[in-house]
Amino acid sequence: MGKGFIDRLALMSSVKRYWRWAGLLVLSLAFSALLHRAAFPAALLLGPMLVAIAFGVAGSGLTLPRWSFVGAQAIIGCLVARALTASILVSIADDWAIMLTIVGTTVLAGGLVGWILVKFGALPGTTAAWGSSPGAASAMVVMAEAFGADARLVAFMQYLRVVIVVMSASLASRLLLGAAPPALPASDDFSFAAPILPLIETLAIAAGGALAGRLLRIPAGALLMPMAIGAVLQGGGWTAITLPPWLLGLSYLTLGWYIGLGFTRPVLMYALRALPQLLLSTFLLIGLCAVSAWMLTLFVHTDGLTAYLATSPGGLDSVTIIAVGSGADTPFVLAVQTLRLFIVLLTGPQIAKLISHYA
Repeated sequence: MGKGFIDRLALMSSVKRYWRWAGLLVLSLAFSALLHRAAFPAALLLGPMLVAIAFGVAGSGLTLPRWSFVGAQAIIGCLVARALTASILVSIADDWAIMLTIVGTTVLAGGLVGWILVKFGALPGTTAAWGSSPGAASAMVVMAEAFGADARLVAFMQYLRVVIVVMSASLASRLLLGAAPPALPASDDFSFAAPILPLIETLAIAAGGALAGRLLRIPAGALLMPMAIGAVLQGGGWTAITLPPWLLGLSYLTLGWYIGLGFTRPVLMYALRALPQLLLSTFLLIGLCAVSAWMLTLFVHTDGLTAYLATSPGGLDSVTIIAVGSGADTPFVLAVQTLRLFIVLLTGPQIAKLISHYA
């Protein structure tokens, strides 16, 4: 009798858990579709993350295994490697000195904002450093988690800034410069079709790179190794990194769930209490990057919108969508953003240590 009762309780608990997973999936897809329809960048990541935060705060008890997060890291590494096209490398080679100067100024601005957050705010050093780093938001979250920062708070800071940057960049492109709003992707952008052999090669790069990063014990190796291997192989013409939308969507969904489900009520309350500081630091970082954009227009003689998007501290994917839809010089924007991403990935750990030590 006792054993049967315990078995029935276990079965009921298992059924409830399956229903919670089903509810999380349905709500994540629905909210992502809503954000995508509103032309919101990174909707496939933000939607699941926000829904997962609600589930985590409500005490759902749902968790994702560590290997799923590692797999998402590897795919994001391949995504960064794919961004290194020939036109971007040519743009970097032509104006490398001024680009490096502008990127360095932007990275220093992020470090300054992180130092201010630690010195006069309530955030831990490494969390403030990674949260204020002006790189691709998803990559910063991955790096932060690998170096011991609170990935939940870093994600909160990064995506709060993404929202503000997207709104300000869209406002700048539509009102100040009279550009058209960013276009929504065509419906066939979500096709499941993809070349089989390049897709298999890409998955092999992701898996092999993640495994190599683990065996070599490289910090954030699951992100950095696929990125490095993919960039070399694609740059040498040996493969073409292929990431169909369904694979990117699955990776974004996994990353969003992993981060969101880690939120608890105390963590959310802590983040909300720090919200005024985070908003102030975000606007300060945007202002400092705007100064870099002004310098860029002086030395490279590019238009104001291109310079603003190139130095904007938002995510690489969101800035790309706005650049394409607004008529800006997209290769130049991607060149500066990609160069900055690599510099942030290389210098981020050292900057985090310096901020933690001196602030």
